Amino acid sequence: MENLRILLVDDHEAVRGLLRNLLETEAGWVVCGEAKDGGEAVERSRSLHPDVIVMDAVMPRLNGFEATREIVQNSPEIPVVITTLYEYPEVLRQARDAGALGCVGKSKTTRLLIPAVKSAIDHHPYFPPLA
Repeated sequence: MENLRILLVDDHEAVRGLLRNLLETEAGWVVCGEAKDGGEAVERSRSLHPDVIVMDAVMPRLNGFEATREIVQNSPEIPVVITTLYEYPEVLRQARDAGALGCVGKSKTTRLLIPAVKSAIDHHPYFPPLA
């Protein structure tokens, strides 16, 4: 997909930078905004109207699951892909329950994040095993 606008959400600036570099290797993909917690993600999703959101699971103020739930409730057309450092099956369940269309373990982001985003923008679930 060309001209894909991505909102990137992670509480670590260095991780956001790495994910931005990875995502923007795809032609036409651009990170249109960043947020450092779930509260900012909710606010920026409303103001930026991204095509997809890549959201960390564990963050201060409002975690990724709570933020995803709120975003999906208010803007169901925006798919969310959750990234997580905690690669347990329970995290997949929490991501699905929150309304995310994908969940990728951070140890596998270089291989799986781009396919997860592509799947999410086509509104297909992407939940590979985390462990």
